[in-house]
Amino acid sequence: MRKLVYFVGVSLDGYIAGPGGEIDFLPVADDMWAWLGSEYPETLPTHIRPHLGLAVDKPNEKFDTLVMGRGTYDPALAVGITSPYSHMKQYVVSSALGRIDDPAVELVEDDPIGLVRKLKQQDGMDIWLAGGGKLAAQLLGEIDELVVKSYPVVAGTGTPAFAGEFRPTLFAPTERIEFSNSVQVTWFTRA
Repeated sequence: MRKLVYFVGVSLDGYIAGPGGEIDFLPVADDMWAWLGSEYPETLPTHIRPHLGLAVDKPNEKFDTLVMGRGTYDPALAVGITSPYSHMKQYVVSSALGRIDDPAVELVEDDPIGLVRKLKQQDGMDIWLAGGGKLAAQLLGEIDELVVKSYPVVAGTGTPAFAGEFRPTLFAPTERIEFSNSVQVTWFTRA
C-alpha cells in the first residue's frame, strides 16, 4: 500500500512558512540542492527545474501524487502557473478556492481524509503531502512517514507545521543526514 509522506521544511520553532507565506528565509546550500535533485526531484516545481540544471522530465524517485492545501498552491497561481508540479498527479484541498482552471490539477473541496484513503489503495508511488499546516493537522492520522528538513533559523511566527487541535502522535526517527549549512533532514515513521 502507498504511504502518505509529509515531506516538509521547518524552522527551529516549527514554522513551514512566514506570516505572508514566505519560505525564502529557509537557507538551502548547493549540496542540499544537489541532494534534492537526485533523491527527491519531484519535490521541485516543474518550472524551476531547468534553473537547477534538472531536466523537466527527470523521473520521479519517491512520489507520483501530490496533496497540497491552498496556501501551498497560491504562490504558483500568483505567478500564473496553474500546474506547478506537472510531473505528478496534483490535488489541491480547499473549500474556498472555487475552481481550478487546469485539468491537470484536481480541486478537493471536502474530505481530504477520504481522498488520501482512496489514493493509498491505488497503485503507484508514495503520496507527497506538501502542506500546509492546517491540512497536515487534518491528515495527521493518515501520515505514515515524515521527512523533515530542519533549518537552523527561528521564524518567530508564520504557518506552523501542524495547525490543529492538540493530538500527540508518536513517530520514531529512522535516519538523519546533514548538509554544509547545518540543515538536517530526518526521516520518521509512525511509532
